[in-house]
Amino acid sequence: MRPQVLFVCVHNAGRSQMAAALLEHHAMGRIDVRSAGSAPSTDIHPGVISALAEWGIDIASQHPKLLDPKVVEASDVVITMGCGDACPIYPGTRYLDWDLTDPAGQDISVVRRVRDEIDRRVRSLLTELLDDLQRSDAPGSSSVYERNASHS
Repeated sequence: MRPQVLFVCVHNAGRSQMAAALLEHHAMGRIDVRSAGSAPSTDIHPGVISALAEWGIDIASQHPKLLDPKVVEASDVVITMGCGDACPIYPGTRYLDWDLTDPAGQDISVVRRVRDEIDRRVRSLLTELLDDLQRSDAPGSSSVYERNASHS
């Protein structure tokens, strides 16, 4: 079973969209990735679309999505990016909070710095998740993600 990762920010128009796109790109299908917002915007910030396009990642067809408690509960890892108390807490789910600058209305140079920091964190998370999967592939062990799924 593939790990389920959810990125959450208030508007789902910047940081969480970048994080989801970067993890999907680097994971190459090995991780199920979603993003959502507690108060989603109508569109993704143009600077975010541009900054990812510079790296060949196209999110122009994506749109902000409303945070669904069922998606949170089904996730193995939930990474919040400024949504505060809007994200429900479920047992068996790992929560991380990434304190990142909001790219909304920022100059492209700031958006690039945010993208680069998110990329660094996403790569570290991916390494950790894949290492966990590899350890769980040992004979006689079950994946932490399979154990979490059985508690949902």
